[in-house]
Amino acid sequence: MAAKKSPIKYQRIVLKLSGEALRGPEGKDTISPEIVSGIATQVKQIHGMGVEIAIVIGGGNIWRGLSASHRGMERTTADYMGMLATVINGLALQSGLEAVGVPTRVHTAIEMQQIAEPFIRRRAVAQLESGNVVIFVAGTGNPFFSTDTTAALRANEISAQVIFKATKVDGIYDADPKKFPKAKKFETLTFSEALSRRLQVMDSTAFSLCMDNKMPIIVFDMFNKTNIRDAVLGKHVGTLVTA
Repeated sequence: MAAKKSPIKYQRIVLKLSGEALRGPEGKDTISPEIVSGIATQVKQIHGMGVEIAIVIGGGNIWRGLSASHRGMERTTADYMGMLATVINGLALQSGLEAVGVPTRVHTAIEMQQIAEPFIRRRAVAQLESGNVVIFVAGTGNPFFSTDTTAALRANEISAQVIFKATKVDGIYDADPKKFPKAKKFETLTFSEALSRRLQVMDSTAFSLCMDNKMPIIVFDMFNKTNIRDAVLGKHVGTLVTA
C-alpha cells in the first residue's frame, strides 16, 4: 500500500519577523504581550504539524541602527545596539512560545552565555530536527548587515526550503498600497522581475543571497491568523518570489 503523501509543502522554514511587528497598537507597548502571544499561537499550530521552524527577528521596535547613524551616531556602534535589540525581542518571543508549550532555543551571533547559546550551525540543525523552534538573534554578528540578510544567510546555512517574510502588507505591490489604492499586487514574481521593477522585497544583500541560491521568499500579512499555516501547506498566500 502506497504511503500517504504529506500535505505539508515546506518541511523546514525560516520565518522573518520585523521588530515593528511586536509593537502594540498606536505604539502603546514597545513589545506587546498580546501580539507575542498571537504569533506564538500561529507558530504552535505549524509546529504541531511537524514543521521545523527557525525564526529571525528584527529590532526596529526598540532601536534602528541605520536611522541613528543618519542622525550622527557612529554607524558600527549604532548597529551593535540594534543587534542587542533583536536579543530582547528574541527572548520575548521565546517566552511567548514556551508559554504555549513549544520548546525553543535562542542562538545569538554575539556571545552572551547567560541568556542564549552561541550560533553553531550543526547544533541549530540538530535542535530543529529534535522538535525545537530555533530563534536567531543579534543579526549576523557584524555591523552593516540587516536582519533581512541574517534571514537569507541562516536559511541557506540550515538548508531551509523557503523564507516566510511576515509583514504588515498582504504581499508585494508595484507601489505603496497605502498611498496608491490602485496599486497592483503581484501573485508571483521571479527574482529577475523583482530586480527589473526595483521592488523592495528585501535589501540588496539579502536579495542577492536568495537569488544566487534559489531560495524562494513568500511575503504575506502576518496579522491574518491562517496565513502561516496556509503557506506551509502550499496554498497561495501573499506573493511568491522564486527563480
